[in-house]
Amino acid sequence: MMAVVDELRTLGRASGGRGETLLRERRRADGTVVHELVVNGVFAMDSTETTSERELAGFARAARGAVLVGGLGLGYTAAAVLDRQPGPERVDVVELDPHLVGWARQEVTPLLGRVARDPRTRLHVGDVAAALTGHGPAAGPWDAVLLDVDNGPDFLIHSGNAGLYEDATLAAAQAALTPGGVLALWCQGPAPELLARLHRLDGTAREHRCAVEREGRRFSYVVLTLTRPPVAAPGPGGGGAAR
Repeated sequence: MMAVVDELRTLGRASGGRGETLLRERRRADGTVVHELVVNGVFAMDSTETTSERELAGFARAARGAVLVGGLGLGYTAAAVLDRQPGPERVDVVELDPHLVGWARQEVTPLLGRVARDPRTRLHVGDVAAALTGHGPAAGPWDAVLLDVDNGPDFLIHSGNAGLYEDATLAAAQAALTPGGVLALWCQGPAPELLARLHRLDGTAREHRCAVEREGRRFSYVVLTLTRPPVAAPGPGGGGAAR
């Protein structure tokens, strides 16, 4: 019996200073449509299993003001943040690849189009690390900062993303949060060195594992989080600290 071959269609292909970005649609024999993102020849993600992207969005569930999403991808994290009721007033999405932002504005996939059309969305082309340090296209503070720009510090697609996980950038990310705000970083697997850096910043740092199944294999993605301490309530006298 002849094997059934999936139908592949290129939705977008573009090259830039960081290599090639390919967005394609896979139509399977059962009619299932899967969108795939390939960056610089490396599979980045697809729409088959998006549990962990939506889990990442869950760390912004208390946000009512502004949320920063670092990395657009196929739009699942940003869409999940926007779908929460009540949701935030503004969602800043910072994506380094201008072609991916352009495809979202052109509604190349339904989900990317929905993210781009939402009046609360602000799509920015730029480096999210620069935004966190006050030199980028978006400005905080944010109630939540959700970072999914690569596969984590140990599985980088682009070596230039390593700076995002350095102490200075992590400290700037925490400082860019509103009091009580949450910083969450998606990783392909456990990242003990990154968790240790976050612990040095704040004892609230935690590892959260998200069990997923792909092609019959079960494994875990990881989200690392920390919070910015809330503002201390004034004492009985209503004043600040003694001078």
